[in-house]
Amino acid sequence: MRPESIQIQSVMDTFGQNGWQFETLEGRDVIRTAFEAYHTHCHLHAQAFVPINALSIVSESPLSVGEQHMPYVLELLMRANKKLTLGSLEYDLDRLQLMFRITNLFEREKFDATIVSSMVQTAVAELDRITPFVGVILQTSEDLLDDLSIERLIMREDLLPPVPGSDEDDEFHSNI
Repeated sequence: MRPESIQIQSVMDTFGQNGWQFETLEGRDVIRTAFEAYHTHCHLHAQAFVPINALSIVSESPLSVGEQHMPYVLELLMRANKKLTLGSLEYDLDRLQLMFRITNLFEREKFDATIVSSMVQTAVAELDRITPFVGVILQTSEDLLDDLSIERLIMREDLLPPVPGSDEDDEFHSNI
């Protein structure tokens, strides 16, 4: 068993400071956890890429999409990605997973805890934010799909989770 890198150890320290439980993948610079968000439960992994001093955070949630609904879900993700500054929403066709991925290159071997925390929160929040929109698509009967405007759907604010810190907010937490 090899010791953890400085990079993944700094991520583990950040998780500990935030009270986020996690497990390590033996022999790899990867930690895993799960979060309960407002709309969804997501799995999250953080992987350090030591040679380039990078950290990638991926949140994912299982999602089975039928053939008729697939083009609409993919259009939704494409339109949502156009509005993102950092990270991207994805759908893993092989594993049937809705995903959000964010990566950062760091200047120092010890990753900045504020940036790591922000990356985790963003990964969970973006996956949580898109989930109800995907739900609307999946609940639309096949005969009505042609009438569904993804462009208008994505503008619906009533589907968004509460703003963090608001009275409605029930901040997410890890639950490995």
